[in-house]
Amino acid sequence: MSSRSKKLLLFQRSLIWFLYLFSGYILYSKKGYLFSILISFAKVIYPLSIFWLQIRIKRSEKFLPINSAMKTSQLWFNLLPVLASFITVVLSIINTIFYIIDKFI
Repeated sequence: MSSRSKKLLLFQRSLIWFLYLFSGYILYSKKGYLFSILISFAKVIYPLSIFWLQIRIKRSEKFLPINSAMKTSQLWFNLLPVLASFITVVLSIINTIFYIIDKFI
């Protein structure tokens, strides 16, 4: 991998982490712009999703390690954190977008 592509990858990851951490800041410190149950769900899962993502990135694992030999419980054990984290990312970013719209309009 060339030096330029490593720098680009680092910039992209830094931008994504900055956006996600800024969304968390808005989620916890400002008022919620979504339904309260969605905000509560995002506030509970947000820290867990950061830890889960860090573990996945550090181990260099696939985000959905699914194969045909898995039992149903193993499948759900691997699927639920991914779904919860994805939903939390979407909710926190939507909340941030509504916050920015509210501040500038």
